[in-house]
Amino acid sequence: MKSVLVIMGSDSDYAIMKNGLKQLQTWGIPFEAHICSAHRTPQKAAQLAAEAKSRGFGVLIAAAGLAAHLPGVLAAGTTLPVIGVPLASGPLAGVDALLAEVQMPSGIPVATVAINGAVNSAILAAQILALEDKHLAACLEAYKLELKDKVDKKDRGLAQQLAADGLA
Repeated sequence: MKSVLVIMGSDSDYAIMKNGLKQLQTWGIPFEAHICSAHRTPQKAAQLAAEAKSRGFGVLIAAAGLAAHLPGVLAAGTTLPVIGVPLASGPLAGVDALLAEVQMPSGIPVATVAINGAVNSAILAAQILALEDKHLAACLEAYKLELKDKVDKKDRGLAQQLAADGLA
């Protein structure tokens, strides 16, 4: 199975990204995580992107706040899919990061999830990897069924509550 390269712009990003890493771990997806700044360590960012494919990674996840250039810098240096996670920080609470990540120039796509969407970034990475991994695809099918079952259970609970309250 290919692995996922997770790059955070700062150590403070780990608090958000931890849940995404746990999701990757749940499905047995190997990952490697690093701190790398698009502005303070641009050579390291370029190197990580350039070497990702040859090191066996299938997807990159990049988390950044404020100007959020990291996902785009990585996407410019690789042909692998890059998933951007805009992080809530600064006076605009992540909206600036979101806009920076979704407004990439033509030819440098970054698939962007919601602000602080670490778990969705892991799920999207898994879906990409599952295109070539039947076991992972089966894990995702089971996960989607679990989500459905949770909603169905809540729906039954609502019906019971409505009946108990005389509203059904």
